[in-house]
Amino acid sequence: MAATMRGGNVALAIIFLCFTCSNNVFLLRSSSASSPIDDFLRCLSGKIPAEQVFTQSSSGFMAELTSSVQNPRFVTNATVRPACIVAASDASHVQAAVRCGHRSGVRLRVRSGGHDYEGLSYRAVRAETFAVLDLAGLRAVRVRAGDATAWVDSGATLGELYYAVGTANPGFAFPGGACSTVGVGGYLSGGGIGLMMRKFGIGADNVLDAMIVNADGELLDRGRMGEDLFWAIRGGGGESFGVVVSWRLKLSMVPPTVAVFTIAKTAGDGGGGDAAALLAKWETLILQPFLPDLTIRVVLQGRTALFQCLYLGSGGCARLAATMRAYFPELGMTTSDCHDLTWLRAMAFISLGAADAPPEGMLRRTNNLGTYVKSKSDYVRRPMGAAAWSALFADHLASNNAGVLILEPHGGVVGAVIPDMATPYPHRAGVLYNIQYGVFWWGDAEGESSAAARRWLDALYAAMETAVSGNPREAFVNYRDLDIGENAVVGGVTEYESARRWGERYFMGNFRRLAAVKGRVDPGDYFRNEQSIPPLLQPY
Repeated sequence: MAATMRGGNVALAIIFLCFTCSNNVFLLRSSSASSPIDDFLRCLSGKIPAEQVFTQSSSGFMAELTSSVQNPRFVTNATVRPACIVAASDASHVQAAVRCGHRSGVRLRVRSGGHDYEGLSYRAVRAETFAVLDLAGLRAVRVRAGDATAWVDSGATLGELYYAVGTANPGFAFPGGACSTVGVGGYLSGGGIGLMMRKFGIGADNVLDAMIVNADGELLDRGRMGEDLFWAIRGGGGESFGVVVSWRLKLSMVPPTVAVFTIAKTAGDGGGGDAAALLAKWETLILQPFLPDLTIRVVLQGRTALFQCLYLGSGGCARLAATMRAYFPELGMTTSDCHDLTWLRAMAFISLGAADAPPEGMLRRTNNLGTYVKSKSDYVRRPMGAAAWSALFADHLASNNAGVLILEPHGGVVGAVIPDMATPYPHRAGVLYNIQYGVFWWGDAEGESSAAARRWLDALYAAMETAVSGNPREAFVNYRDLDIGENAVVGGVTEYESARRWGERYFMGNFRRLAAVKGRVDPGDYFRNEQSIPPLLQPY
């Protein structure tokens, strides 16, 4: 029987889906020996307003640092924090930060929405001196009625993009993700998957142009950066090639109303309503028949499977109900489960969890400093089947209501039309769905609660090995996971072979080309973190 998730489970699932200087002068150390960070700050003076630069001694430093943090694991007393934060509000500020950082030997970590799953946009794993370049102040969305393109700054959130497009240009849409607080820059830099990709491709497939500040501080558009670099920034991971400050996006036409529903089923229910049996049927519908207008993703928590649908075809709920009767009658969906909404309100429904959720709710920028999270990812290329789903519920999910799996179906245009090498995102032909695993805990970052949560996640991940892709076991760069590998730096440059361990899991055959592009545009490896693309200096 159709149902709606309520209470703590909904709140937990939504959490998982979304993860000034006191005296207005730069504070320099009084030591006669000038440090790199002193040189950096001195260089910035006069180029960026003083109130937009925060040193660790600034009264507003912690508020700025935590303003978009989505995981308190990375703001503990043990966290390696930036020496300062530059809150850019203009492309010239980004250029100044890059040039001054290069000149003084201070590397930048770049943050747009703060959803980096390992916090590498604002913290380091090991001790080093670095600054954070925060792009939240670069958040303009420029869209005109009737125009099938839009320019959006990297610091805007997906919610801000959706709202601007939906209000200024109704009838058009952009294929983004489900979480409205995700930053556009990070989303597109990792490729960007979501409920509309079966119809229109991933987010990066819909980028027409971009403005990037390279390692020399130059501001380049697509024509000046060249096609290799333009290819690399559309899914090759953030912070490896430069700082993208804005993106020109292709918008796609959608009907005046689209249809959505959310139906919850329980594992172990008798008859055709058993969640495991329904998941087995759902798997078979992703690649055949070819139904790009229809996307049903699934959220698993405890013994519950939440089937969440977005239908982009004409005819709304009536047509959707007929399609479901023809291809997925076992779910029992009827028009009473369905809502006909504008595309903007449909995105609010998906992001905020209610059919009457106001789109303005997607404009709220939030952080998460109360719930600890660890995530991993996989790709599935062959159906698991009902028995395997039953075992997964019984052996893992039913024992932990603080664990969540999100299953994002591929297929449609993203799998059958767009080739694997079109952008760095390679998980296309033959992929059924992506799995995002997550586990939550409370209390402290590294205590017994943390250890128990990690044991549960690691056991689940190990149990899934035979069911998911292999050689390599694919992973999604936007669900960054340091468990699969970290870079080694040799002679001041990231070693290529050390990065292959994780890089070929994220990018498969596209990894070497990404490294070759890096070697051409940033051979000195200025833009670097624990999972940045290494520069391949030999011929590609």
